[in-house]
Amino acid sequence: MKLSFSGRFQGYNRIKFQKDLISGLIVGIVAIPLGMAFAIASGVKPEYGLYTTIVAGILISLFGGSKFQIGGPTGAFIPILFAIVMQYGYDNLLIAGFMAGVILLFMGIFRIGGVIKFIPRPVTIGFTTGIAATIFTGQIANFLGLSNLQKHQDFLSNMKELGIHISTINMYSILTAVICLMLIILTPKLFPKIPGSLVGILISATAASIFYPDKIATIGSTYGAIPNSLPSIHFPELSIEHIQSLIKPAFVIAMLGGIESLLSAVVADGMSNGCCLE
Repeated sequence: MKLSFSGRFQGYNRIKFQKDLISGLIVGIVAIPLGMAFAIASGVKPEYGLYTTIVAGILISLFGGSKFQIGGPTGAFIPILFAIVMQYGYDNLLIAGFMAGVILLFMGIFRIGGVIKFIPRPVTIGFTTGIAATIFTGQIANFLGLSNLQKHQDFLSNMKELGIHISTINMYSILTAVICLMLIILTPKLFPKIPGSLVGILISATAASIFYPDKIATIGSTYGAIPNSLPSIHFPELSIEHIQSLIKPAFVIAMLGGIESLLSAVVADGMSNGCCLE
């Protein structure tokens, strides 16, 4: 019996499925620690990043409109979500995220996404560079293995915190980070078909667990064991005043999500000879 597909699955066959299976395994292995890392950087528990990576990945794959893009954790939201968690709390972040989804839905219905082509290139470069700088400086403490730091919303306070706790530097943490970083850089040059991030995660984690297992902090030692079951579903309290107070963060999340997704679509469109965007 031969299956026939239509729409974005038109022409899908066994060979393409095998390639997707391999790609899915690689992305899944990388996305699991990446999702937890982004959750920690955003100021929430690591398991929340794991839940989001699983659920969002499935939904995006089922209902996404392009076969040239893949859904996964993104670092662009780290400074935004962290600021919202610090100011409004985790429950309010969930509400703001839901509201942002509604805003994006209406933006799609009214085809507002077309305004992305009017954003000046310097603005886009400055936007992405600023996010990269924020993420880079936010990971210095983890790279150096510093401990007992307090998180702040502003850049200068976080840099001051690094200087105060520089005496808690952990050489084993630096060694592990350097191993992973070098593998990420060298793997594409030596083995172009093998993802450097996958090699970096596997080898650096294996080296740390074999040669100095008790010398560096892990997710388990820092945040406790990851639950082996899905969280219970509950709905946060909602009111008109509550929703009004969260319009601003919801709009910021929606705009960032829309801009980043559309910019990614433009890149995919160019790489796929214009068959991604219509």
